[in-house]
Amino acid sequence: MVRALLYAFVYAVAGFPLAVTGAVLVLAGLLLGGVLSVTALGPWLLALTVRGALGLGAVQRRLARVLLDVRVEAPARRARAEPGAFGWRRAVLGDRAGWRAVGCALAAPLTAALPLAAALAGYVYGALFVLGPLVGAGEARLVTALAGLALLAAAPWLVRRSLAPHRALLAALLAEDPADRRIRALEETRAQAVEDAAATLRRIERDLHDGTQARLVGLGMHLTLVRELITAGADEERLLGVVDTARANATQAVAELRAVVKGIHPPVLDQGLDAALATLAADAPLPVTLTVELARRPSPALESLVYFCAAELLANAVKHSGASAVTVDVRGTDGELSLAVTDDGRGGAAPGAGSGLTGLGNRARTVDGALTCDSPPGGPTVVTVSVPY
Repeated sequence: MVRALLYAFVYAVAGFPLAVTGAVLVLAGLLLGGVLSVTALGPWLLALTVRGALGLGAVQRRLARVLLDVRVEAPARRARAEPGAFGWRRAVLGDRAGWRAVGCALAAPLTAALPLAAALAGYVYGALFVLGPLVGAGEARLVTALAGLALLAAAPWLVRRSLAPHRALLAALLAEDPADRRIRALEETRAQAVEDAAATLRRIERDLHDGTQARLVGLGMHLTLVRELITAGADEERLLGVVDTARANATQAVAELRAVVKGIHPPVLDQGLDAALATLAADAPLPVTLTVELARRPSPALESLVYFCAAELLANAVKHSGASAVTVDVRGTDGELSLAVTDDGRGGAAPGAGSGLTGLGNRARTVDGALTCDSPPGGPTVVTVSVPY
């Protein structure tokens, strides 16, 4: 508590000189760059000013994190569209985060002055009133001392309250813009969707090449052999043996084709998500309690996503959790479709821990959804996938 009060006082005292210095430098750079904009030097000076404002913003974010325990997420750095120095200049001047940092640098002295005034009024004048009353003697001295004690007692509250506008300014102008964050998330999910689609195509190609294609080639060879045996007048027993082998290959090829098709789009999904999940639960090696409550049938894309997420989570519960039972709860109301899979296993699951949860989270994000995992040591584990409905 004492350390937090001390850090807040240090920030209130040091923040204003930093803000004033930064504002003066940024303003001077803008004015000089504007005056020289008719020359080749002007754009470079403006770019350096914007870059300096970004550096000043980084310092302010770090001070706020260290001294105030206020975490302001830094905006993502914009990639250069063109290489070289001119590409750097174009990227800096076109970066909205840089110009927002410029605005923060120019406005920071106004908000930083409030905590400095609060610190001076509360701590400095409070100490002066207590240690050396400025006016009067006797009762007046006592009143002054009491007023100083009151100022000292109220100083932490005054500093905290006066820091609120400055914190709001940093959060509004130095954090990542919501629109930029949304664009970055869409770019990441689009890239993830493309990678998932490519991986799916590679898996299908591998399964067809290593399995079904080999079976069909073998079937063709056996049919050729049957033709040769018939032409040669081979005995019936040998001919039937080759036919049985060919039939077994055909049966296996059909089974493998069905498995490939099921990996793309399970046919049971045509009957609805509830029927598909019921089939999935019935095939699971653990007892599964299934609850499905949907206000309306989801789109085929959502049904497929929820189905494959449920299949992956059930597989995780079987392989990793040591659970004896699993509960699958699907609800679709109020614009949100949620899938919650709960097991009574050992717990300790977390995204990125090799459980496949990271991939499921990325898959949910492709439709603007999210994945949460609550898995304390000892269990139970509850993984929830929520998507717009």
